[in-house]
Amino acid sequence: MKISYYIELLIELTRKEIKVRYKNSYFGYLWSIANPLALALVFFFAMKLIMKVPHEDYALFLICGLFPWQWFQNSVTASATTFIGNATLIKKVYFPRELLISAMVLSDLVHFLVCIPIIISFVYVYGKTPSPIWFVGLPLLIIIQLMMTFGLSLLVSTINLFFRDMERFILVILTLLFYCTPVIYSASDVPGKFRAYMNLNPMFPLINAYRELLLLNTLDISQMLISFGYGVILLLLGYLVYSRLKWRFAELV
Repeated sequence: MKISYYIELLIELTRKEIKVRYKNSYFGYLWSIANPLALALVFFFAMKLIMKVPHEDYALFLICGLFPWQWFQNSVTASATTFIGNATLIKKVYFPRELLISAMVLSDLVHFLVCIPIIISFVYVYGKTPSPIWFVGLPLLIIIQLMMTFGLSLLVSTINLFFRDMERFILVILTLLFYCTPVIYSASDVPGKFRAYMNLNPMFPLINAYRELLLLNTLDISQMLISFGYGVILLLLGYLVYSRLKWRFAELV
């Protein structure tokens, strides 16, 4: 009974997150794709037209990295203030506080899912064809990213209650992480002596795996396993820190 209640609560919280985002918005769904498409346009102009990067199908190359990155970045950034923004609810009603983070991450997942038709459109524009392997690869990558994003978001939101500068610190970290992730460049562009270190970035193998699947219709099992390992580590770390500190939430929010 309690599990079904929590599932219903999670669904309602997720709906609320989506409704709040689109409240008084005339364009709704279009805003989900506007930001990554605008970034893709800027990077296409800077990297392809000015710096003449040699990658073929560079616009498709960009969005295959930008859309999953936007989901990750939006969730982790928003997580810093999720508990603080729901202070009244936390103080007045008892429920698993992690559901607030789950709902926020799931709402961003919904926005990512509605972007997939845009990726498919670009695939066809560039003369490629989606493969049936997408039906296996995409769900696996989404589950891995869900684990990774939820774990890190839970960690960030918990720490921010005790260290309020975390909200600004995470913006700096995500900016650095973006340029250490093969979103606007390929993993093959990284000099060999640095490539092994790049896998210390959890998003590096994940974005590589997305791009291998969406551009080449192949599953990079090694990259997926590395990403899965990071997902498990971040999930356990986030829950460990949250479980140790959640008893103080009501007095800190």
